[in-house]
Amino acid sequence: MKEPIVLIGGGGHCISCIDVIELTGQYEIAGILDQKEKIGQSVLNYMVTGSDESIKKLAAKGYNFLITVGQIKSSNIRRKIFEQVKKEGGKLPVIISPLAYVSKYATVAEGTIVMHHVLVNANASVGKSSIINSKALIEHETTVGDFCHISTGAKINGQADIGGDCFIGSNATVGNNISVCEKTIVTAGSQVLKNIRLSGVYIGNPLRKIR
Repeated sequence: MKEPIVLIGGGGHCISCIDVIELTGQYEIAGILDQKEKIGQSVLNYMVTGSDESIKKLAAKGYNFLITVGQIKSSNIRRKIFEQVKKEGGKLPVIISPLAYVSKYATVAEGTIVMHHVLVNANASVGKSSIINSKALIEHETTVGDFCHISTGAKINGQADIGGDCFIGSNATVGNNISVCEKTIVTAGSQVLKNIRLSGVYIGNPLRKIR
């Protein structure tokens, strides 16, 4: 019997998450939580059935949760929801697409989704409530912190260290043994070949800080 799971956030990222969850065959999507004015609307084949106020009741019933709010500029909303779910005793399983490869020697923490065609290689570590998006590469011995979004096609090379609350954009590359400090945004297509020690927004090749 499939376990029930409730999705929190009904936007574009939710659509992609639904596809991954359905493909796993492990969970039955029991509804979506979003803003009150969206209750009754549908996302793909699933209804928005409540708001964040429903978390306490659903957690008491033993439902699983997945945070399906996206993350680009900030992880604040995802972090706030995660803490609310944990406070109410809710469960946040790891969701891994059957089309992804996650080494048996890698670790992925609670609430994280690993999407289609991702590679997570040996001795890599991915933190809580992160998004490892389609076709991303997390190489050997790399650490990705909590509340990160490694976007589509991004490459994090071996022994890199991505701090918490980071966004690494589509097709960006982080070189071997490179450290990126927490709360950093690396824009799409950028190349990170030197350590980033100051939080901010970085772009390009050569990489430069723009704010």
